[in-house]
Parts: sequence; C-alpha cells; structure tokens
Amino acid sequence: MAVHETFRALHEQGCFVIPNPWDRGTVRALESLGFPALATTSAGFAFTRGAPDVPGSLPVDAVLEHVAEIVSAATVPVNADFQNGYAPDAAGVAENVRRCVQAGVAGLSIEDTGEDEAAPLFELAEAVERVRAAREAIDGTGVEVLLTARAECFLVGHAEPLRESILRLEAYAEAGADVLYAPGVTEPADIRAIVGAVAPKPVNVLVSRDTGLRVADLAELGVRRVSVGSSLARVNWGAFLRAGREIAEHGTFGAFAGAAPFPELNALFGA
Repeated sequence: MAVHETFRALHEQGCFVIPNPWDRGTVRALESLGFPALATTSAGFAFTRGAPDVPGSLPVDAVLEHVAEIVSAATVPVNADFQNGYAPDAAGVAENVRRCVQAGVAGLSIEDTGEDEAAPLFELAEAVERVRAAREAIDGTGVEVLLTARAECFLVGHAEPLRESILRLEAYAEAGADVLYAPGVTEPADIRAIVGAVAPKPVNVLVSRDTGLRVADLAELGVRRVSVGSSLARVNWGAFLRAGREIAEHGTFGAFAGAAPFPELNALFGA
C-alpha cells in the first residue's frame, strides 16, 4: 500500500498516536517503537535553530528543507506541521502547500493564526479561504495528501473557545479539510462535542501535558488521531536544561543518571 493510502487508512477506524520528531535521529527512534506515522513539529524544529515557535520566525524554504529531511528519514507516513502556510494571503498558501506536497508528505496541517498579536485569529471568511486554497492546491498536484485544518481558539485565549472552534471546524470541513483539529482542548465533554460536530470526519487531539487522559480514553471519545506537538522536544530540552543548570549552579552531575546508555543509542542507529 502506498504511503498516502496507508495514512488515509489510519484515519478510517480506531485511534492512533502520531508523535512528532524534529531530526533524523528522533525519526529513527520513534519508528523503532512502532508508531505507524509521524508528524513534524514547528516548535521542535524552531528550537533547534534557536528560534521561537511563532509564525514567521523561520523562512518557508528552511521549513520545507526540514520537512523533506524528515520525510527522507522515515519509512512511515509523515504529516507536516505547516503552521499558517507561511504566507500572508491565500495565493501564497496555495503555492507553499504545493511545495510541501512535493517534499513527499502524506498530510499537512494549516492553522488559522497570523502575526497580529492583538487579533491572532484570521477572520473566519479569510481563514476558510486559506483552507480552500490549500485544498485546491493539493488537488491540483494529483497526490492524495490529507489536509488537516486547525482552529487555534483554545490556544489564543478566545472568550468562547469551544463554540468558536466548532464554528470554524465545521466551516473548514466544508472547505475541504479531511481532518479537524482544535489544539488545546482537554475536557472530555469538549472533545466529544467537537468529534460529534464534524463527524464523520476524523478529529486530531493534541496531548501536550499529562491531563490524565489515556489513548484508550480518547479513542472512547471518538478521537481518531493523537499528536503530541512540541512535547517530546520539550521533554528533551527539559532534561538538557536540568543537567546544565545542575552543573552550572552546583558543580554536580546527578542528572546524568537519566541519560540513555551509549550502547543503546549506538545500537539504535546501526553501529
């Protein structure tokens, strides 16, 4: 089965976890654990470049090069965290989406935030236009790439995040999104409401911290896909910073006790 068909089939029943590597080594590690698909993380990549995870912090050419590297390292389908399409207008989104498809992804996501901190969400009509442009760009390539549309209402502090997320996700589904995603939702009742509103289209839920929900719980709520966003990268940075601070502040090396054994990593990477 082609990688694109495999990825689409994963969304048709059950619930799967799609973790987020940020370089070739983390791709290899996650594949070795048996995950059936992977997704890039804009934050994880930005942090490797010493940049914050905000729209416009990295040029689209660098992002596309990174996406291509992750795809080339993987043997499973890869979904690109493509932020807002790295363009100020729908025409630019379409062009960049075409380039992302050419990088070999099985799916990509478009979010509805811009660079205006005072009004971070695009107006609904503009956001829909951008999703529709992404859909038409994908269709124009003739490649069966899944389009995920993200409503960022919970993350930007919208006054009514559930209501607005459902309104937007329903509109994005009408505009051609295959998968719907409202990052930041954590309450089971809210998750169930989103799943019900866009059914039968699949829903992705982000788990960025331990809320007590298990994959099995999310599956019972009707979630098809679970991503972890920047969380694995932040776990990595957390361990790194704790060890560095211990050395700098105390002159001790206790944090090294949690290090992965050298032979295990050499074996993982084929030595």
